[in-house]
Amino acid sequence: MPTVFEMMDMSGRSAIVTGGGTHLGRAMASALAEMGASVFIASRRADLCEETAKELQGLGLDVSGIGCDVTDEAQVDALVDRVMTDRGRLDVMVANSGGAFTNSYIPDASIDEFRRTVDLNLTGTYICSQSAARVMMPKRRGSIITLGSIHGFLTSDKRMYEDLPTFKRSGPPYQAAKGGIINLTRGLASELGEYGIRVNCISPGQIPKATTDEGHVERSRQAIPLQRTGTSDDLKGAIALLASPAGAWITGHNLIVDGGWSIW
Repeated sequence: MPTVFEMMDMSGRSAIVTGGGTHLGRAMASALAEMGASVFIASRRADLCEETAKELQGLGLDVSGIGCDVTDEAQVDALVDRVMTDRGRLDVMVANSGGAFTNSYIPDASIDEFRRTVDLNLTGTYICSQSAARVMMPKRRGSIITLGSIHGFLTSDKRMYEDLPTFKRSGPPYQAAKGGIINLTRGLASELGEYGIRVNCISPGQIPKATTDEGHVERSRQAIPLQRTGTSDDLKGAIALLASPAGAWITGHNLIVDGGWSIW
């Protein structure tokens, strides 16, 4: 029987991480590369992806940066084709790209803001999953990992975001999109299971960026059972499990990584 170390080994495998140029995506891309995978990070910011790739290459990791708009089917297909041409296989697709575009409260928010939020998060995730599935199905193997959020199954307490007015106003469209991703994951797992393809979701909690307001960080810390906010490295273990053979019998699951935020 393989050891746990062997089950976590991703040598000879290839992965795509969208939105991999910064923050959560960067950490997940780094984790997969540290496990031995060839990783391609992609986002609309090709320059950022290339810069991040060079930083990780400096650590001895096999990482490449590519520009790709995940809402554009042709660009996503070209990204997958590039990986197949360069590596001959695609083992892991991490559909991480996302964000919120709503900067107004519901009475004043435009439908375009809602559509953009849903398009980037939910539609982009579907496009990436679909494109990956096309090349994984003939091989009868693969892992697709989507990114939900605790806001995909819980609403936001607006009092937590007093110092983040833009995020405070972005709630419902973002929550709808992330909630859709969580259930999309279950649907994809059902459809693709017979082809040996696993589909799982990671729902992160409060993982602030370096620029996040300190007041918000402190309020979040006090509301988390583990008494600290998360760091991007807190997702490394989750991605390692779901991407590797160590998670071979896990599919259709929403893995919540939030320090206990959602237990009360």
